[in-house]
Amino acid sequence: MSTAVAPVRPGQVLADLLPASRVRDLALVVGGAALTGLAAQISVPVPGSPVPVTGQTFAALLVGTTLGAGRGFLSLALYAIAGVAGMPWFADAGSGSAAPSFGYILGMILASTVVGALARRGADRSVLRTAGAILLGEAIIYAIGVPYLAVARDMSASAAIAAGLTPFLIGDALKAALAMGLLPTAWKLIKR
Repeated sequence: MSTAVAPVRPGQVLADLLPASRVRDLALVVGGAALTGLAAQISVPVPGSPVPVTGQTFAALLVGTTLGAGRGFLSLALYAIAGVAGMPWFADAGSGSAAPSFGYILGMILASTVVGALARRGADRSVLRTAGAILLGEAIIYAIGVPYLAVARDMSASAAIAAGLTPFLIGDALKAALAMGLLPTAWKLIKR
């Protein structure tokens, strides 16, 4: 049984370079959910917002790009389902669907799937394409999270944008920059 990394082929994501098996896929899905749960514990309160800055958005997008659309979707769906069932791994060791930030978690499921599909098309192999994929993923998260926040907190659209989008833009730009450095670099190292 060889543990060598498979050669790179078009249409692959980073996870595809590991020897294929159902055990691998299961481990990647569970590992992606766990990574997202751990990253959610990196949480900084934002004054005036019920939504903290966390590492979970970055983890969710990283999971999608490295695992691909199918495994990324399953991983973030597992994260959401386990959290709703009581696993305390949402931001600040929270769980359940009543939190005003739960819409962002729903957005992460879709975003992970979309960036995973883009990664299969090579969106994670250059700095600019990675930036585009990550920014699109973040936009998807906000497109679901901000309206959910508005409904959950009975806020106007402008108040929800002020509390659930505007304070996070600088952090999201930093997350995109980090991904722009990590993902293309990983591909370059693998191709050596």
